[in-house]
Amino acid sequence: MGKINGCLKCIFIFYNVLFVVIGSGMIFLVAQLTLLFSSFGIQLSSFGMPSIGWFWLFAFGVLGVSFLGIFAACCEKDIAIKIFAGLVGTGMIIMIICGITVVVRRNQLKAAFLSTSSELVEPYMEVPGIRHMLDALQKHFECCGIGNVEDWGNKIPNSCECTSDATNCKHRPQGKGGPEKIYAKACGERVFGFLDYIFKMIINFFFAFAVTALLALLMTICMIRQVKCNNADESIAMEDK
Repeated sequence: MGKINGCLKCIFIFYNVLFVVIGSGMIFLVAQLTLLFSSFGIQLSSFGMPSIGWFWLFAFGVLGVSFLGIFAACCEKDIAIKIFAGLVGTGMIIMIICGITVVVRRNQLKAAFLSTSSELVEPYMEVPGIRHMLDALQKHFECCGIGNVEDWGNKIPNSCECTSDATNCKHRPQGKGGPEKIYAKACGERVFGFLDYIFKMIINFFFAFAVTALLALLMTICMIRQVKCNNADESIAMEDK
């Protein structure tokens, strides 16, 4: 007879098999994020977030911990289950901290991108990847600058040139180089909408995994108690003999 309740054991193994599949999917998603950001030359660390390498590490970590959980449940070894519990508990705390950090950074980014103040935007405009992304999106969204055209300094890029609708055009400010007519609207709201989608995915990712890690930890604690009780019963039975 096993040391762990059969129903709990089956649920726990299924739970970890599911996370093996999720971990594999995460590796695919991180690969897509890597391609997306590299196409714009953007580093997540530019926004005060962990680099993409940490997401690779996390994805492979989920795979490794899930395999450990399956092994621990199958062999019913107390030490293996405790190691799994320690890793899951540590991971849960890290994910909560990371989730809160990303929320704070998102709010700071929102304040900068939706503001007309060049002082708030300036640190982001100094990042080459963000400048390249903005330059690529301006023609598509028919806008210029994050808060206003002043974000580009003295040299306005050709992507700001307005040739279609006169109502959305204005003359280039005096003392600036670049196209004669430029887009009147700023890109902050639309660019932030693009980045906000990525932020929301990351935030949901961290908090969803924190909740699932808590559920896994609770199941693991139940398993540890069952293994201890079973070992105690076996010790008493051997003493009686």
